[in-house]
Amino acid sequence: MLPVTGTAALVLAVVFGAAFGFLLHRGRVTDYDTILGQFRLRDFTVVKVMLTAIIVGGLGVLVLVSLGGAKWHVRDANMLATLAGAAIFAVGMVLYGYCPGTGLAAIGTGSVHALVGAFGMLAGAIAYAFSFPWVRENILAVWKLGPLTLPDVTGLPAVAIFFGLCLLAVALFGVLEVRGTADSR
Repeated sequence: MLPVTGTAALVLAVVFGAAFGFLLHRGRVTDYDTILGQFRLRDFTVVKVMLTAIIVGGLGVLVLVSLGGAKWHVRDANMLATLAGAAIFAVGMVLYGYCPGTGLAAIGTGSVHALVGAFGMLAGAIAYAFSFPWVRENILAVWKLGPLTLPDVTGLPAVAIFFGLCLLAVALFGVLEVRGTADSR
């Protein structure tokens, strides 16, 4: 499988990006009320869309790696950085009402408040870039486990972990559907 580069890569990036934005819109996760409903534990559309994306993306990665079209590039497991980043992401998502992907897709649907929040994302990215030397010294260096994967930790093959996660996702879908049906009565 030959790598796609140059103009073809740019065209594919635009096509796949537009398809991703369209699917986010069709999945209703570009709607502020859907995101708010998730945080209020009343509408689990966001969880369902995320799990579906993870399953489809995971399957795509497994297939590409097994066919030689991609390679695993495992980064260091920096646990303090992961926890700090997750906390900042969560606060930002609660305040903004979107994650970065759904925010940009909402801008594509004409959402002005999503556009305003995108400037906050840019400001945060710039602040991170300027503070990176400090972050590297004081956060990335703490609780650094090195390149580590779930197969490394569990001893199970990646395919088994993926299918186990798929089963958990399907079970969660079932629970959410039953709960949604019970709530609508």
